[in-house]
Amino acid sequence: MELLKERIKKNGKVIGEDILKVDSFLNHQIDVQLFQEIGKEFKKRFNTEKITKILTVEASGIGVACITAQYFDNVPVVFAKKYIARNLAADVYESKVFSYTKGTEYLIRVDKEYLNPDDNVLIIDDFLANGKAVAGLMDIVRQAGARVAGVGIVIEKSFQGGRTAILQENVRLESLARIQSLADGQITFVD
Repeated sequence: MELLKERIKKNGKVIGEDILKVDSFLNHQIDVQLFQEIGKEFKKRFNTEKITKILTVEASGIGVACITAQYFDNVPVVFAKKYIARNLAADVYESKVFSYTKGTEYLIRVDKEYLNPDDNVLIIDDFLANGKAVAGLMDIVRQAGARVAGVGIVIEKSFQGGRTAILQENVRLESLARIQSLADGQITFVD
């Protein structure tokens, strides 16, 4: 998606060799107009799928997932929670994931009421690095007996192995911008 790549080139900041900071438009401050274009692009790429739910993980995936849902007939968006709250049901699907950015492992949880065996789920997330968050979300979908229709990623760091892990699960993966390298502070795209 050229519009997204241009925005990454303009506002993205490289930290070290493996972190891309895009908080000015994606995961701290949100550019709603860009998100609308991202939502349209995901609809275009997954237009043959009859999506019944969109699943993401809190917090940065929620905005993209909600706007994307508007282009899929306003299907519900479910987000996996990272933290236990007193208002979270006891009957949940859960999966262990490792956050590359934060360097920590945690459990993500979804109330069993919100995913059903007849759901056709599109997983949406802001970043793909090692694929652990997406693997955890796919695990939750499978625990529910539902189908993973595909995975939509805004920015993929292709040099970190997440793509390979997802494709080995025979799941369709669509990434809107694929980063080949962040070496020497330079952002290089796959295509």
